[in-house]
Amino acid sequence: MNWKLIFQLSLFGLAMAIATVFWIPSNTEPYFWLVIFIVCAYIIAKQVSSRHFLHGFFTSLVNCVWVTGFHVIFFKTYLAGHPQEIQMMDKMHIHGHTRLLMLLMGPVAGVVFGLVLGLFAWIASKLVRKSSGAGIA
Repeated sequence: MNWKLIFQLSLFGLAMAIATVFWIPSNTEPYFWLVIFIVCAYIIAKQVSSRHFLHGFFTSLVNCVWVTGFHVIFFKTYLAGHPQEIQMMDKMHIHGHTRLLMLLMGPVAGVVFGLVLGLFAWIASKLVRKSSGAGIA
């Protein structure tokens, strides 16, 4: 496993964590993530010779740490810009414990999106030629 590459790719998650707290609304966030996943899958396919799926999966898990952490730390700012999340969380059974719900749901989202990014990376590995140089890692 190329942990350095995984950490470097997870910096997209750090950027998204900050951006979703302060600027990016929920309705456009999936488009940003789609672009990030495609870029990450391509880089993984170019830089890694095996375990493409796992590299994508672990990148997404590190992303979820960044995103969940920032959403919990900047809780009030995040919720002020994301009223639909408040409505969704109010429907859950942990009413009144929104930060706890974020801490519980963050890793679940990380695993689900890890499966998606892992699949993207695996598919990209079948379509992209390997890089002969050191590149990003």
